Amino acid sequence: MTSAIAPSETAAPETAAPEALATEATALAAAPAADAVLLVAEDARAFGAYARTGGWAFGLKVARSVRPGGQGAGETPKISAKEFAELAGCSAERVMRYYKAWDKAADDGMVPHFEALAPGMDVELPDADVWLSYYTSRSSALTPRGTAITEAAEAEGIRPTKALEVAENPTALRAAILADPGTAEAARKALMDRLGEDPALRTELVRDIVRADDLKKAVAAEAKAGDRVEYVRQIVEKGQVKTPAGQLIEAPAELREEAERHLSLIDELDDGEESGEWAREAYDTVRDLVAQTVQSDPELRVQERRAKFYSSLQKATKVFEELTFDDIQNAEDFQDIYEDDMVRRLEDLQQAIGACISALQAATAQQTATAQQEPGAS
Repeated sequence: MTSAIAPSETAAPETAAPEALATEATALAAAPAADAVLLVAEDARAFGAYARTGGWAFGLKVARSVRPGGQGAGETPKISAKEFAELAGCSAERVMRYYKAWDKAADDGMVPHFEALAPGMDVELPDADVWLSYYTSRSSALTPRGTAITEAAEAEGIRPTKALEVAENPTALRAAILADPGTAEAARKALMDRLGEDPALRTELVRDIVRADDLKKAVAAEAKAGDRVEYVRQIVEKGQVKTPAGQLIEAPAELREEAERHLSLIDELDDGEESGEWAREAYDTVRDLVAQTVQSDPELRVQERRAKFYSSLQKATKVFEELTFDDIQNAEDFQDIYEDDMVRRLEDLQQAIGACISALQAATAQQTATAQQEPGAS
């Protein structure tokens, strides 16, 4: 005979199952949430530590875990830089950059030496900004060349890593110079600053300019413009000017004012503006005023003509002194170089010299006669 089962006896198990499942699900969900909170908190603490100390935080991990040079594996629980790098999943070179940065800082008394640190030990770390003065992210900084670049970068007030990166990528530097006028201008100024202390670079640069016709012409044009500007500047600064014949005379007020006006226009030009046309205009204007000054003064005009004659005479004398036969030993040598045109030109030159002498002698005789005719002459 089958016994009857009360409804209450069968309902309890059916209603309890969903509640138990819900409780279990909540417990399972709460565990990951709690772990996430811990993980987030840990990240925040790590971030805060790095924000305060920067690379020092990682430098400490290397310093307290990598054994210093000279210590054997049996003398310390620390490991080699190679082993540390393998565990970290990075290169031993990268580990050694942190190692060397800590070593330099320890020598300066910023942090404890390696021997004073043990795995897991914490110490007070310097500020994050100080780390950059000891650490370099590039191995090239450890070479003499890298050291020089680092010192130059620090003198310019920039991070050495930036300068080292550029030095390690000359092709990238070339591309930037070719594409960007600002970079090209910075490179030009840097080269000009370096030329004074690098004779080899200066020589190579001059050779490059000489080999390029366009550059050679440009250099000649700039040199000519520079000479013209200097001519005008000397008038303003010294108050004197050279005449076409080479006389040094006092510049009249009008001439000085005009020279100063042109010079101020040239000095106001921007670095990128061409000064050649301005220099030519200033030079031509000043030269015209100089010529007018000479022509307006009878005494000065005579002095100018005398100076011009003496200048030509000096040049002619120097050239004629080179017309010698010191290197000819006998008549056969004369026959080898002889040309009829040589004799004709020398005869023309002799006649010109004779005419000059006659004109000067005649002027001297006339001057003497005139002096004798004056009243009171003996």
